[in-house]
Amino acid sequence: MTVSQLKLLIGSLWCYTTTAFHTPSLLHQSSPHYLHHRWQQQQQQQHQHLPSAPLANKNALQSVSDVEAYNTVTSSASSATSLVDELEEIKRDLVVLSGNNNSDDKPSPQVIGDKVRRLEEVAEQVGIGQASSTSGLLNGEWELLYSPDDITRSSPFFWAFRRAFPDTSDQIFSITDNIPAPIKEVGPATQTIKTSTDNSNAESSSSLVSRIKVATLGGIATSIMTTRCTILNTEGLEGLRLRVESTKPEKSSVLETLGGPLGKLLSEKSMPFPSGEALEAAQPGSSEIVMVTTFCDEGLRVSRNADEFDGIFLWKRKSFGDGLGGGGSDI
Repeated sequence: MTVSQLKLLIGSLWCYTTTAFHTPSLLHQSSPHYLHHRWQQQQQQQHQHLPSAPLANKNALQSVSDVEAYNTVTSSASSATSLVDELEEIKRDLVVLSGNNNSDDKPSPQVIGDKVRRLEEVAEQVGIGQASSTSGLLNGEWELLYSPDDITRSSPFFWAFRRAFPDTSDQIFSITDNIPAPIKEVGPATQTIKTSTDNSNAESSSSLVSRIKVATLGGIATSIMTTRCTILNTEGLEGLRLRVESTKPEKSSVLETLGGPLGKLLSEKSMPFPSGEALEAAQPGSSEIVMVTTFCDEGLRVSRNADEFDGIFLWKRKSFGDGLGGGGSDI
């Protein structure tokens, strides 16, 4: 890797913090009342017809068996219902806790981790939010609720950057993370995911686009740092292998304000930085990362970097993808 390529790659990282300055009836028959009434009718018929003692005992045993079977079914149904209720309660708790993602009151990774682990346990028992890589529910637009580190770390670019520079990435990240507000403000962050159902053309039609708003000087200068990834294939039931392709600051307020229509045109037409190629030059294979989604339903998504599985990213759905309904979804 040449010195110029290294400079370009570091520059693409730095633009996350300075980018604003640059271009960018069966139930009735199973009810307790019905079973009790049926048992009474059986007793009356036994007295009327005076059946033999063995026959009477057989009828009585059958009635008891019916009640026991009912109790077993209703107990299982009640247990499943209570677990679903618990699942919804955990989801609500996570949303409330994540409301402080970009503040000093941000919950610790341990607090979020404990909640998420219970969420995953319950979800697996009731069969909700499973097999995310093939369910189709990943498709759509998602907004970040919680990140264990700086919001920028939700971008696959940073996951790949750590793979390219495992020994120095933390030091580089700390420089940008420690720039205080209002000099640097980050958020919101969104991801738009499109998975293909046509495996023969998956590479060209499956993608993940990460967008993170970065503001400087108290919001005077803003832009959207956009990283585009190709979804190469699925990894098991929960993983997607991504390849980082490019990074670009979009919707630069400086250009669009000072340059007028021409500035907006320049911002839209400027070429993105080929961050994937630069990452590969630094460390072959580093541009590919695996996103593991351990829970994904109509409203909430739990995703992780396979290289740092303890780091949990929570996402709330903003909209569904093609073929999965329309409009947003509240949790």
